[in-house]
Amino acid sequence: MAKKSNQKIKLLYLMKILLENTDDEHGMTLAEISDALGEYGIDAERKTLYNDIEVLCLFGLDIDKRKGKSVTYHVISREFELPELKLLVDAVQSSRFITHKKSNELIKKIEGFASRYEAQELQRQVFVSNRIKAMNESIYYNVDKLHSAIAQRRDAINRDAKIAFQYFTWDEHKQKKLRHDGKIYRISPWALTWDDENYYMIGYDSDENKIKHYRVDKMTKIQPTEEKRDGAEFFADFDMALYSKQTFGMYGGREETVTLRCENKLANVMIDKFGFDTAFSNITDTHFDMRVKVFVSPVFLTWIMNFGADVTVLSPESVKDELTALAADVLAQYK
Repeated sequence: MAKKSNQKIKLLYLMKILLENTDDEHGMTLAEISDALGEYGIDAERKTLYNDIEVLCLFGLDIDKRKGKSVTYHVISREFELPELKLLVDAVQSSRFITHKKSNELIKKIEGFASRYEAQELQRQVFVSNRIKAMNESIYYNVDKLHSAIAQRRDAINRDAKIAFQYFTWDEHKQKKLRHDGKIYRISPWALTWDDENYYMIGYDSDENKIKHYRVDKMTKIQPTEEKRDGAEFFADFDMALYSKQTFGMYGGREETVTLRCENKLANVMIDKFGFDTAFSNITDTHFDMRVKVFVSPVFLTWIMNFGADVTVLSPESVKDELTALAADVLAQYK
């Protein structure tokens, strides 16, 4: 009786067998397919297998019949090609916010889109390194909550509303320390961005009437509120790429238009950082000038100092003064 019942789902098992065990370089004969079906308690005759394979082809499965010493059947194209799966595995492996445990789980799921032979090739690509990974999976679920909030789903759980959360940092004892004595932040979430191996939520702070960003792995106890989300006018034409470019290391600061004089050898560095459309002026055989909008912060000033005498801040005076003060503070450490 069980075998007869299994006959009804023979096509599904046949598709599963072909997807798992064949690819462009590895095929199965009808005898091997019949044996594999037998392991699921399904009897299959050669004639019926011909018809079943034809049905799967009509369904859209790309099965190639090849004649050699024996006739073999191969699934030759899939929803994801092997190079695409390798890219996905690389992305998971290199994502700092995904824990080792979750990385292994995701890679195992990615392998499900490949044949077992291709899965082995993906496994050879996976190696254990000293890459820094997140210590817990909270960020994985934080991202999901924030995506739901940003999507403006108007249901009982996710209204077009602000979110409430607490923000923490690590202290010198490697313990979590809530910012501002455990203050509850109430922010209108509008976007998520990935910068320098970290996820950030971009939102609107009604109290300060400004756009702010928060590292997602530092957010805890995220909940939707009853307050309507606001700040839509600030995000109507919001350029996420420009915001990330201006905000060094996603470190806050005041917005300034800064004029830099750079040695010509740094042209490629500046284009990579600020984009190809950044205008260069006063170009000589040794240097060029450029004006960029940035958020002036210690991270930006330190970035400038990395180039030593190859980059000079021409204006404004306030930024020159801050850079001079920072350099003096650093020098004082070694006197």
